[in-house]
Amino acid sequence: MTTSHFVLEPYPINVSDELLADLQNRLKSTRWPLDAGNDDWFYGVSRNYLEGLIDYWINEFDWRKSEKAINAYEHYKVDVDGVPVHFMRKPGVGPNPVPLILSHGWPWTFWHWSKVIDPLADPGAFGGDPAEAFDVIVPSLPGFGFSTPLPNNPDMNFWKIADLWHKLMTDTLGYAKYAAGGCDVGALVTGQLGHKYSDELYAIHIGSALKLSFFNGDCAWDFSRGRSIPDNIPEKIRSQILEFDRRFASHLAVHVLDPSTLAYGLSDSPVGMLAWILERWVRWSDNHGNIENVFSKDDILTHATIYWVTNSIETSIRVYANNNRYPWTPSHNRWPVIEAPTGITFVGYENPPGVTTENRVQNFLDSDRAQWYYHVNITAHDHGGHFIPWEIPDKWVEDLHRTFRGHR
Repeated sequence: MTTSHFVLEPYPINVSDELLADLQNRLKSTRWPLDAGNDDWFYGVSRNYLEGLIDYWINEFDWRKSEKAINAYEHYKVDVDGVPVHFMRKPGVGPNPVPLILSHGWPWTFWHWSKVIDPLADPGAFGGDPAEAFDVIVPSLPGFGFSTPLPNNPDMNFWKIADLWHKLMTDTLGYAKYAAGGCDVGALVTGQLGHKYSDELYAIHIGSALKLSFFNGDCAWDFSRGRSIPDNIPEKIRSQILEFDRRFASHLAVHVLDPSTLAYGLSDSPVGMLAWILERWVRWSDNHGNIENVFSKDDILTHATIYWVTNSIETSIRVYANNNRYPWTPSHNRWPVIEAPTGITFVGYENPPGVTTENRVQNFLDSDRAQWYYHVNITAHDHGGHFIPWEIPDKWVEDLHRTFRGHR
């Protein structure tokens, strides 16, 4: 598909002045908790840092500048089976670009893919081979960002999103065959595409490589799945296990068990919303103790503003509960479960306790997850955290290209 055949009406992002003014008023009228004794972030996000960030949001952050950068790309909004879907697009520059849909996670936005869009769409401009170009499609997950509101689909989850993505790519956009990539929740969406629709996919490339049944069962909110820590392990490994579990425990528990209860506060207070998602950006990124090594203040507030102005915090976090409430069930009983050729990127900050980058790939191959995938390319990097295409974009692009060589 070329630009001349792309007949959808453009949908540039344009947040109203009224919404931005209301945001300013809410920020200025914040009632702050005391947060005594929390300079070390032991109790969560520190007021000392957050208050400075809010002052920046009020007095220095320029949403219109971010909006201009976002609108440098094509944007569209379509209806797919009654679900509003926004997506960003960069047409490929090359002899035969392959359509590629990229799925983000939480608390991501579509803009977390912004560092990889250009080199994937126009590799020749970055010293690569134009024959490896992609038509890049970057949607906001339903209930996230500009793929809102979502009043008629309170049961949205990752495998239902995969069905929508397949219809978007084949029916709405008219691609006969396409490629897919994703991280976090988006890796589950992409894995489901590789499971249910493998015949219509060239290949997929993901981070994390979880089982698609990850959220099934009675204790989906428990990252450790009730496993006790053995008594006879070295203290260093014990500490790593505790740190790793704590990194994900609170958000998984609340999002699976009480997403609507949390949403009342987060939908009403932009400071409360920012604190909740900032905690994940801080704890999950490979930032060496300073979040601004990975996300500048402007970056943080661009993503946060997307969540705020679309009132999407509730519908975005409910995906977790729906992944559990409406469990994944297989579309076939063949092995591997994900039959599409699969590339996987692992990052050092998410190495399991006791596992080094050097043995990360073998650790995966020895696990019961490996048999789920028809894996053709697995790479482990020393650096990088949960937001892979944002934190190590060059490595993600290299890994993805390697996956699709021979699968285009």
